[in-house]
Amino acid sequence: MIDSHHHLWNYSPEEYAWIPPGTPLAKNQLVAELERATTTARVDATVVVQARQVLAESDWLLALADSTDLIQGVIGWAPLIDPNVSESLGRLSAHPKFKAVRHVLQGEPDSYFLRDDFHRGLSLLPDMNLRYDLLLFQRQLPVAIQLVDRQPELGIIINHMAKPEIRKGKIDPTWQSGMAELAKRDNILGVKISGMVTEVLDAEIDEPTLRAYFDEALALFGPDRLLYGSDWPVCLLRVESYQAWAHWVRGFVATLTTAEADAILHDNA
Repeated sequence: MIDSHHHLWNYSPEEYAWIPPGTPLAKNQLVAELERATTTARVDATVVVQARQVLAESDWLLALADSTDLIQGVIGWAPLIDPNVSESLGRLSAHPKFKAVRHVLQGEPDSYFLRDDFHRGLSLLPDMNLRYDLLLFQRQLPVAIQLVDRQPELGIIINHMAKPEIRKGKIDPTWQSGMAELAKRDNILGVKISGMVTEVLDAEIDEPTLRAYFDEALALFGPDRLLYGSDWPVCLLRVESYQAWAHWVRGFVATLTTAEADAILHDNA
């Protein structure tokens, strides 16, 4: 099993103002903690994803990846709107574990998705054999589709199933229609089955509803474009452990063929 999406940090309230104080997130979550969690969950390798929008974050994550064979990939941040971003990207992409770039688009206005300088930066990624991780809320799906269509050569991976608004017993039609459109795009290489628990709007998590979202994503994108991800440690806001989410996803794929389950749990990553 490969975890295609988790984070690491040296916690400080100044650098991670979005982390709620007093939660399991408000402490250091580093390689030792990751190794304990993944060993218990029988996860063999991981991809670590940026949590700060500074270039130093990418270098720090690469240094952590150099310290352990567990981390096989880094999705970092680079200043894509900077006219000189090619220099940073060239340096980062020379590292064999640097795989993709992510910007926290969920926190930007819709206009940011279509900025010419942002797209100039995005257009540099394919020639460096880099992917782009697309982080967005469900409500941003229409403008995200425009972004995807402006970068037909860029391999894009959707984070957290585009953060659907999850309510017990229903599939949100806005999410379903937007994802159906994205599924038509060949440059959407994958959708991460991650981050779902923190998008549940109900007081209690309803596992059958999460399974229904997984089934819908499977119907739209097929088993060759879904990737297991934990979103650890953020997932700890709603589940008691890393292992709990891994167990749920193993349950989601239990009725699939061995080849289909293997694709989602590790091959696609």
